Amino acid sequence: MTGPIRVVVADDQPLLRATLTMLVGTAPDMVAVGEAGTGAQAVEAAVRLRPDVLVMDVRMPGMDGLEATRLIRADPALVAVRIVILTTFDLDEYVFRALRAGAAGFLLKDIPPADLLAAIRVVASGEALLAPTVTRRLIAEFARRDETDALIARELSQVTDRERQVLGLIARGLTNPEIADRLGVSVSTVKTHVRRLLAKLSVHDRAQLVIVAYETGLVSPARRPG
Repeated sequence: MTGPIRVVVADDQPLLRATLTMLVGTAPDMVAVGEAGTGAQAVEAAVRLRPDVLVMDVRMPGMDGLEATRLIRADPALVAVRIVILTTFDLDEYVFRALRAGAAGFLLKDIPPADLLAAIRVVASGEALLAPTVTRRLIAEFARRDETDALIARELSQVTDRERQVLGLIARGLTNPEIADRLGVSVSTVKTHVRRLLAKLSVHDRAQLVIVAYETGLVSPARRPG
């Protein structure tokens, strides 16, 4: 990526929105290009400003963050806009739905400022926020609870055994270097497997690969990938 990371902050609380915007402005490699107080405004900002990362609250008046995320991800012209959902512990039930909607990941609102900036950099680079233990636990739990999603069958016939191994480790939250170390291969080989998985399963990013792993039963809350 050339130039600073362009960020839009969407949150219905003016004080928090302003604080997050100011925080982004303190990073030498980022620039806050806009704000939104509703889901509809977030969609409009994505269309008008084409940010690299959109930090999206869940609960907003009118259209919520989940619907806004779904609409943005459904627009081919906005494929480069990466969305991070902001949530609190009392909104945990939304996490799986947010990832299904196309979010690159989620953050808890009590995240330290430095960690938020680091997370924005990770998402802007094309990765997903799936490493924290809480993320893996929530994805597993709500994948199990959502019976409709559990019935969705993805076609895995074209996925090789090695790619299945990589997919399982992605679902566990391992990074590319960690997967490479676990499998005894190079990081570039792992990246190749990830690219092939994205293409074969017709998904956008690692977050949705995790969802595929649970939906197909390759990974379940009772059986962690090893």
